[in-house]
Amino acid sequence: MKNTLTPGRRQKLWLLIPLLATLLACALSAPADDGSTPTTPAALPSLAATAPAEPTEPPPTATVSPTATSLPVTATAPPTETPLTSTYDKFSLWVDGPHLRGANIYQRRVYPELDGDSFGPGRVGPPFTETDFTTLASLGANVVHISHPGLFSENAPYELDEAMQANLDQLLDWIYAADMFAVIGFRTGPGRSEFTFFHGEEGSWFDESYFNEQVWVDADAQVAWAEMWRHTAAHYAGHPAVVGYELMIEPNSHAVWLDEWDPERFYADHSGSLYDWNPLAAQISTAVREVDVETPILIGGMAYSSAAWLPYLEPTGDPRTVYVVHQYAPFAYTHQEPGSTAFTFPGQVDENGDGQPEPFDISWLLALFDQINLFRIRTGAPVAVSEYGIVRWAADGPAFLVQQQNLMEQYGLNYAIWSWSSSWGLTQGYDGFIYRFGPDPENHQVMPDNELTVALRVVWLQNEKRPSTME
Repeated sequence: MKNTLTPGRRQKLWLLIPLLATLLACALSAPADDGSTPTTPAALPSLAATAPAEPTEPPPTATVSPTATSLPVTATAPPTETPLTSTYDKFSLWVDGPHLRGANIYQRRVYPELDGDSFGPGRVGPPFTETDFTTLASLGANVVHISHPGLFSENAPYELDEAMQANLDQLLDWIYAADMFAVIGFRTGPGRSEFTFFHGEEGSWFDESYFNEQVWVDADAQVAWAEMWRHTAAHYAGHPAVVGYELMIEPNSHAVWLDEWDPERFYADHSGSLYDWNPLAAQISTAVREVDVETPILIGGMAYSSAAWLPYLEPTGDPRTVYVVHQYAPFAYTHQEPGSTAFTFPGQVDENGDGQPEPFDISWLLALFDQINLFRIRTGAPVAVSEYGIVRWAADGPAFLVQQQNLMEQYGLNYAIWSWSSSWGLTQGYDGFIYRFGPDPENHQVMPDNELTVALRVVWLQNEKRPSTME
């Protein structure tokens, strides 16, 4: 069936800017800047898509010992746009902040044989409408992190999927029309499928044949991931809403191939291999900078971009890169089942799995954010929290959100909640992260002034910067 998210308004002025910039550069004979070198979906039966999954046995082929090689990628689409310099400095939005406070949206490829009509009639779902974004903006949010399928196919030959690009074009049109900024982040791409986020659930609602983790063992897939981003950056360079590219949503080779959750052991054994996200992130970053020297790049670390693995993330050397964290710790608290009385805030939680519960209170949060800040001090690079959240029924959830948001304000970090649901998603499937429904798990209707929405609105209304104020 035809995708309900059509391209629309694709003759925007921003698509003409690259050509004008190129003509001007030729006239002035100026040299080019060759700058060197970002989860639980609303409608899936899962709690685990935004945070580290429970350790699972690796796939049968996990004994592969990859080596870093450079092989040609097949059937990629060359970019047609050229880089340009925007009318404002997008990187300025990521320093001396926070300047960006908003929400994530989630879309993935639709699998009709699994999803039925729960994700809508198109190839990408759940569907969004323009009203979904004007409503978000009316609450004060000024940035949307788009957690989106990659623009290239997941299986070889790795080719541009025009339906995915048209869908992303439309989302950006609507976000820009709502006077908000956008960050593009790819969940999937060459050698990586959506089901990477659902290990442990195979056999319950999907077959293990849906797994695709080849990006961590196949050099061709890694080259193709870089080519996908080269195309993407060329296509969106100069878009007035786009203020960041998150290169991969939640890198996770340590979990899906190795079941290794100790960063010291992981890097001692696998540093420099195809399992290692650090060289792949640098490779993708270089590809982006070959076509877009301006748009900030966002890179999260291994272990689903958790704060615990942030110290092991190696800066690429690109001066316009932001390093990001997805903050769902402690997982047992943020993803607790409805009606649970085991976890409260403040309370106790066994986050390190040693069988000894630790105090879980403001001091615990301070230690976590101090670790994030130490990375910023050590590297001199900006840091952001590009995802954070709790299930809406978490005990003392509003207080936990407020304390986290206070700390992100204190440390000057941009941040975006997981997640903002589409109007379609309000009526379909799992609603644990739909804060507009409030903390009562039995309620499935929008309650505009519930405690969770108020906690978000209070910080969103502090936003002062929007595309209209920057151009």
